[in-house]
Amino acid sequence: MTKSRKLNLIYKKLYKSFGPQHWWPGKTPFEVMVGAILTQNTNWQNVARAIANIKKSGAMDVRKLYYMPQKKLAKLLRPAGYFNIKAKRLKNFLKFYLDNYDANVRRMRAVGTEALRDQLLSVNGVGQETADSILLYALKKPVFVVDAYTKRFCLRHGFTFEDSDYQAVQRFFTQNLESSVQLFNEYHALIVRLAKEYCLKSKPKCAVCPLRTDLVRHD
Repeated sequence: MTKSRKLNLIYKKLYKSFGPQHWWPGKTPFEVMVGAILTQNTNWQNVARAIANIKKSGAMDVRKLYYMPQKKLAKLLRPAGYFNIKAKRLKNFLKFYLDNYDANVRRMRAVGTEALRDQLLSVNGVGQETADSILLYALKKPVFVVDAYTKRFCLRHGFTFEDSDYQAVQRFFTQNLESSVQLFNEYHALIVRLAKEYCLKSKPKCAVCPLRTDLVRHD
């Protein structure tokens, strides 16, 4: 069986087991961008609390957040952890968004994917996972997001190796799947769901995993 066929069959199994995941949980593209930056090194529940703080203060707006004193912004972001660092990183992104696109998501979306990815990666505090999350979930660009869950899934199914870097894992998906925003969105969300419930970092529940017959290695 080719890797492409196997990857697509796994997707069908995951979708049948878990159903649609409705990612990313944000009401506007800008809210998704903010969430992508805040979710670094924390779980979504904490990010949701920070976003709720921003909304409650009436500041879910590019310019309001950008001109807000950093200490006040950090206080709103406290639930997301590393709040001083994240306040600075968010400010960096907001400056980029205002300076380059005047906070206009349509203008940003009109830029080519690779060029836009390079621009995002030039923003201090925006790494590959964050940039790709913004591209896929906020801007609807066909980019596959890679995180620790994705790497774990690929390793345990023999798709990649222990030392495979971000680009290698991402390339595996983009070369073996149809280039589709909807597919990339749903597949990544399903992998995250799988990793949280079955493909655990330690003591994985391989015996009852929906993909137990597809495993080629166990750890």
